[in-house]
Amino acid sequence: MTAVSAARSTAPVDGGRPGFGARLTAPLLLGSLLNPLNTTMISTGLVAIGHDLGVGAADTAWLVSVLYLASAVAQPVLGRLADSIGPRRVFLGGLVVVAASGLVGACAPGFGWLLVSRLLLGVGTSAAYPAAMAVLRDESRRLGTPTPRTVLGRLSFAALGSAAIGPTLGGLLVATAGWRGIFAVNVPVAAVAFASALLWIPADRPRPRENGSAQRAPALDSLGILLFTGALTCLVVFLLDLRHPMWWLLAPTAVLAAALTWWQLRHPHPFIDLRMLGRNRALARTYLRHGLSYLVVYVVMYGFTQWLEEARGYTSLHTGLVMLPMSAAALACSLLGARTKGIRAPLTLAAALLAAGGGLLCFASGGTPLGVLLLTGACFGIPQGLIGTSNQAAVQQFAPADGIGAAAGLQRTAQYLGAITASGLIGLAYGQSADDGGLHLMAAVALVLAVALVVLTVTDRALRTPRN
Repeated sequence: MTAVSAARSTAPVDGGRPGFGARLTAPLLLGSLLNPLNTTMISTGLVAIGHDLGVGAADTAWLVSVLYLASAVAQPVLGRLADSIGPRRVFLGGLVVVAASGLVGACAPGFGWLLVSRLLLGVGTSAAYPAAMAVLRDESRRLGTPTPRTVLGRLSFAALGSAAIGPTLGGLLVATAGWRGIFAVNVPVAAVAFASALLWIPADRPRPRENGSAQRAPALDSLGILLFTGALTCLVVFLLDLRHPMWWLLAPTAVLAAALTWWQLRHPHPFIDLRMLGRNRALARTYLRHGLSYLVVYVVMYGFTQWLEEARGYTSLHTGLVMLPMSAAALACSLLGARTKGIRAPLTLAAALLAAGGGLLCFASGGTPLGVLLLTGACFGIPQGLIGTSNQAAVQQFAPADGIGAAAGLQRTAQYLGAITASGLIGLAYGQSADDGGLHLMAAVALVLAVALVVLTVTDRALRTPRN
């Protein structure tokens, strides 16, 4: 969005406040792009980091994994904080942590400091999306109108667009400023987002009680957060290496999960409201649908590119050009999906296209025409845009009004679990090299999961009619 079009779209209402115009959404979009951008931007700097600091590929891979893990844990935690103490405070605090992480990474004297930087970066960038959803919820309440799908589409577009340009931007920074530029670039971006948020995001307001007095924020469920973090950490470490599974990790995962369930059912203000999820099955199905969708998408996004380079012999540049239709389709459909009124139809179309793409990959080989490969990429790109926008709308529709921040955070946690599981499946399928057999195995898994998604979406009665 250009400055001129942003200014034209701003329509002050109610005492000069911007409603859902550009002044409110600009800082939300800028903050929300930081997490997906840093997820992919590091990919083109791993080799340079390893050479400079004398570490191998297995060690540099943790720079990716630690951000996934931190984000999966921090998204619902910071979402709960946004619901309890106010989204503007959480949004601004997260940007401060992002700036600090950029400075730590840019000045890191060793590899351990880079891990600390990525951990802080995962926590700081995780504040933006759930806080943004809570800000939109509050503005929707004030105006007495639902959040426009176009606004949700812009959030999805910001995430998809930043993830798509991340490798290119990372390569440019490494070539011009060195790998430290990948960390340092977060400082000015966070500063601009912080300044615009101070100016344009409305101050947090206390929620009234039924008797009209100010409502005090409930105490944060610290034990619940610790149990959730422990269980998720054990599960993630297990999923990251399915080729050499550490089966013993399933025992502490099960024990911590059981303790978490027991505690959440007894706490007056639980970190994860399991009773609500048990009653609100539409929201629980949204999380399941979102996680499975991104499991399929990430299996192909990363597994297909490796196969193109190793099995087909394409260069990184040629692989990027083959994947260009996938990225372009994802960006275009995130905007088109925002203009649809329903949820069920775009999600059904997305699941059907994922199944079609998986079917095409089941027969891919070294002699597959380039046109078929381009079509396959588009079959996985279109669903990305539709899934992101439609599931955002589903969370807005089905989540409790006072818990939208935590609900949005859990949506992202489901997405990261899908990504982490995909990484493990890719390692399990390929082993030492990406060959046709490994690709066909992943394609078969993607096809089965996509068919399950079609069934899950078509049979979900909650998606058939909008909820007021």
